[in-house]
Amino acid sequence: MLFHVTYALRPDARNDAQARFLSTGALPPAGVTMQGRWHSTAGLKGFLIAETDNAVAMGKWIQEWTDLLTFEITPVFTDAEAGEVMGAPGA
Repeated sequence: MLFHVTYALRPDARNDAQARFLSTGALPPAGVTMQGRWHSTAGLKGFLIAETDNAVAMGKWIQEWTDLLTFEITPVFTDAEAGEVMGAPGA
């Protein structure tokens, strides 16, 4: 399953969040694959796309950052999957 994860740094935690990112790379744990991550030019927010069928692994990854960032996590699907939802012929 794919997830669109939007994150925002608390302005008072910016330096700590940047230091942790630089030291860890903010890489996902086993069981979660990050498809890509994009950062705003202002530096206080961004989003990533992650793939996993393991909600616990996803939760643990996010939990590592909740002291410095806020998150909004939305399950998403591809065009092909959207076609299935809409009942496309042959889907």
